[in-house]
Amino acid sequence: MKRFEELSAAELYEIYRVRVAVFVVEQQCAYQEVDEADRRCWHVFLHDEDGIAAYCRVIDPGVTFPEASVGRVLATRRRQGLGTRIVQAGLAVARERMHADVVHIEAQTYARRLYEQLGFTPVSDEFLEDGIPHIGMIWRAE
Repeated sequence: MKRFEELSAAELYEIYRVRVAVFVVEQQCAYQEVDEADRRCWHVFLHDEDGIAAYCRVIDPGVTFPEASVGRVLATRRRQGLGTRIVQAGLAVARERMHADVVHIEAQTYARRLYEQLGFTPVSDEFLEDGIPHIGMIWRAE
């Protein structure tokens, strides 16, 4: 986990490479994937011999939502528990680094079950974000 200013050029390149590969190319969604929130968050990633295996960003409160938020969640290999691990790591960063007791996400609807298993509850109806169905969800510390 690193703040934007702590990332090396190589790490930033790899983060953007995998994010664009998943969110722009794989999902066929043309949108501004790199945004200003990247400068105001923790970048959390799991690395293996092939590079970044999972990634998420934990955005400071007040940037996209009043609460801390987790976004750009991805796993380069599916069905291996990497999504669960990276979201758990993101929640740990929110709790430990931001002292957050509430975390907001806008999850792609297909991943709703994953987030519910991690303690998130829906707070919105389904909506389209860049043409992809999403749902607002909140996690609260116990």
